[in-house]
Amino acid sequence: MTRAEAYNKAWRLGAESNDFSLVDEIYHPDFKAVDAVSGVEVNIDAFKEALNTLKDSILVTPAEVIVENENLLKAHRYNKYKEADIFNSATVSLFYKDGKIINQETVFEELDYDPSEGQYWNWEDYE
Repeated sequence: MTRAEAYNKAWRLGAESNDFSLVDEIYHPDFKAVDAVSGVEVNIDAFKEALNTLKDSILVTPAEVIVENENLLKAHRYNKYKEADIFNSATVSLFYKDGKIINQETVFEELDYDPSEGQYWNWEDYE
């Protein structure tokens, strides 16, 4: 399984069943990151809590690899809010130490169009 596949699988399992065992396997115990929205330093438990808060209101496509090497996985995904036609693009940079994610940076870009239009996928694929 690639790092991107492990990342997607871990967070999908957490969203669907509140089982974060795979997240705990791929993240380093010393993980810290700055939350992209609040600007506050957070740990992995804060990311899990954020997912639990948002999972009923947002659809997320799987992250697709942009760049990958021994120390970095940079991936891209799209998000859609379920109750409104609000879309964003997310680029996630995962930094590795000892084979596990030690830091994460996420950049969001609000979109004024539906990114699924003209694509091979649609939002219903991720409900």
